[in-house]
Amino acid sequence: MAAPWSHAIKSLEPEVKSWFYCQMASAVSIPIGTVIRPGSDPATSLEGFPEGFQCYQLVWALKHCGHVPDLLPQAGGVREAAAARGAVISALGVYGNPLREDEAGDTARDGLRRAILAARSYGTGVVGCFAGRLPGASVPDSVPRFREVFGEFARMAEGEGVRLAFEHCLQGGNWERGETNMAFHPAAWELMFDAVPSGALGLEWEPCHLRCQLIDPLPVLDRFLTRIFHVHGKDGQLNPELLSRSGTHGPEPVVRHRFPGLGDTDWTVIFQKLAAGGYRGTVDIEGGHDPVFRGGREMEGQADALAYLRHCRGAAESPIQS
Repeated sequence: MAAPWSHAIKSLEPEVKSWFYCQMASAVSIPIGTVIRPGSDPATSLEGFPEGFQCYQLVWALKHCGHVPDLLPQAGGVREAAAARGAVISALGVYGNPLREDEAGDTARDGLRRAILAARSYGTGVVGCFAGRLPGASVPDSVPRFREVFGEFARMAEGEGVRLAFEHCLQGGNWERGETNMAFHPAAWELMFDAVPSGALGLEWEPCHLRCQLIDPLPVLDRFLTRIFHVHGKDGQLNPELLSRSGTHGPEPVVRHRFPGLGDTDWTVIFQKLAAGGYRGTVDIEGGHDPVFRGGREMEGQADALAYLRHCRGAAESPIQS
């Protein structure tokens, strides 16, 4: 439930509102981490990342890894490896299409069950996932299957003390048809949360996937703040010249996925809004997408993004100087 003062501050003057956000942000320091795609030995997957991350999200994208391994036997070693680096496990993540009614759907549902049942052993209560989609169907036509599948998962998550956070990547779909993820748009979120009214279902939010749709992420953050369980540190950078010349459906994307600090969103404002709204999760940098800092430059981009987010968090926690 939103704090009782959350609606009142919307009518304040911008300068007063900014000061209020800063004061509330000082109440908690939001941890900053990174996303890791573990190999066969998740504990060793933490090695090679820059020092200074406070947490790690472990994710399995089924289109790349095929399946989710048995997670419970590795939980202790992963927690020890994270603790040795002064960090914790912030979330798990399984990304497949659990609404499919075939072997791929079985694999996705099995992986999500494993993550829900193992999350607490890793020291976290958050599991990121796709909402899935009926292949080739519209978002509204996928809702009945979503209700069936995630009604069960919501009950399981509630029983385990775990929350499911929907990643809102487009995955090449639109409102009328798609193959993987119906949860790409705020209007879809409304349908989903109405279909399964469980407090265990929320969002794995980031600005980039909204900017790719030319949606301003900050009003969306305000609107869905109490539903945000996890934040991915990734931003979007619009190319206005390409947009005016080629539009949104040309051969080149008009919005590029960038590390925080290289996109179009002010992350100081994001930290202010999250803290003022009582957010108690983490911000985990999602690498592997930046067109410049990738491959051999991935860790350089990770380190720069960590420094930028630390700066923004510090600015959000410091009262405005007169």
